[in-house]
Amino acid sequence: MTRLSGYLLPTEKQPPADAEAISHKLMVRAGLIRQMGAGMWSWLPAGWRVHQRAVQIIREEMDAIGGQEMLMPVLQPAEPWRKSGRLGIEELFKLTDRKGSELVLAMTHEEAVTFHVAQIVRSYRDLPLILYHFQVKERDEPRPRAGVLRTREFIMKDSYTFDRDQVGLEQRYELHVGAYDRIMERTGLRFYRVRSDVGMMGGLGAHEYMAPCPAGEDEIALAPGYAANAQVALRDPDVRKVGEHYMRAGDLLSIEPAIEVGNIFMLGTRYSEPLGARYLDERGDEQLVWMGSYGIGPARIVAAAVEQFSDEHGISWPRALAPFAAHLVVIGADGSPERQAADRLYHTLCAGGIELLYDDREVGPGEKFADAELLGCPLRLTVGRRALDSGEAEVQVRRGRRDAPGLPLGGEDEQLIRAVRELWQSLP
Repeated sequence: MTRLSGYLLPTEKQPPADAEAISHKLMVRAGLIRQMGAGMWSWLPAGWRVHQRAVQIIREEMDAIGGQEMLMPVLQPAEPWRKSGRLGIEELFKLTDRKGSELVLAMTHEEAVTFHVAQIVRSYRDLPLILYHFQVKERDEPRPRAGVLRTREFIMKDSYTFDRDQVGLEQRYELHVGAYDRIMERTGLRFYRVRSDVGMMGGLGAHEYMAPCPAGEDEIALAPGYAANAQVALRDPDVRKVGEHYMRAGDLLSIEPAIEVGNIFMLGTRYSEPLGARYLDERGDEQLVWMGSYGIGPARIVAAAVEQFSDEHGISWPRALAPFAAHLVVIGADGSPERQAADRLYHTLCAGGIELLYDDREVGPGEKFADAELLGCPLRLTVGRRALDSGEAEVQVRRGRRDAPGLPLGGEDEQLIRAVRELWQSLP
């Protein structure tokens, strides 16, 4: 049960002076995040609730394909990174301890998970495996920007698959394609799965999950039945330039900015070979483990949702990510009939499992409504003099700012709870 009079939600009338991206502006103004330094952000209570909604969706879909959750350290010995050939990456934070031992702050966990598998997996009977975790990543980002979209520290879900051969890897890869598609669909985002480069990860092939929006730093090339990272598209032999435009198979390619929310890689033996991840097959012969790597950023899901679903008044969360189901606003002083009616409604709905943020502050209605629209919970319930006169709490759906049927203040508890749940479940 959450009353705004005691809740840390420091809303702001103006965005940060350096903010350009909509998500940067609105997430600060709505009291979701605060900056501590360049590329270093704290998630405040309401923002963390949204972040954890994304985490839970991801966790459920990873578990559904047989993933096993674990946790690996951020601080790691440098040696596995030296063996993999990635110690020289500029964005990798490097340090030494008091004894002079070389360490790194991990930006991803291929080295760590392969190190463990190399010690644990012995036989073909130990495979396949899907291991994943949610962990902080550190990246010496040269140009942090756009709020939580490009940071030096962030939480990522990274999963890793381990198979006997390429056929097994391709099967586990397809499982992740299905899981990532479902994650994106459940979050409500508009997205494209596009072919991409393997980059510093290496391996046999990769796809990116892109959420189109103006703040995106990446570009995707789109045509009927075709979607690719723009750089990959320009190397496609079927793509040719005609005047100022690019064409593919007779179709005009449109280029659209997008946020990279997730990526999936077929690594093959890129890490298992230098780090010694091998197993004995049915004949007793030693073979290299085949690997895949799959990342997705909860913070980027959250920021993409703000980018895609906001208006001039604030955020409009998709139901799956909203910090609260409804924002209850009371227009009436402490001890008034309006406050008593709002208190009863609050306790009734909370007891029924409806997650509410109750604005019980002693401030004017204009400030309350402005904050409710800024935070963007899918429903707003208002109890004031008009509600008492009509016998119904006013209901507004945030997406589109449309009115919905009122809630009878004198109705049965079960009816009230059912009405809110049915309305909630009808929302995008």
